[in-house]
Amino acid sequence: MTNIDNFSSYSAVPNSPARYAATITPNDTNPLPVSGRGIYVGGAGNIALKTTGGNTVTFLNVVAGTILPVCVSQVFSTGTTATGLIAMA
Repeated sequence: MTNIDNFSSYSAVPNSPARYAATITPNDTNPLPVSGRGIYVGGAGNIALKTTGGNTVTFLNVVAGTILPVCVSQVFSTGTTATGLIAMA
């Protein structure tokens, strides 16, 4: 059976639900293959990242189950203790 996407004709805006998701492997050198506009956090901890605007920041004590609404280009392994990270775009 073919899946029907009833929303394919709608334009995506910043607060639209994600259409794509991918597991994040934090890395100090390599950026994400595709920038995300949010991160789901499976396991609590800190997340060190670079925004698509070029800022480097660490979000401290992010609670498990949180969706962090930030446009991200890279998640660093140094400083990141949260687990189960999923990029959403």
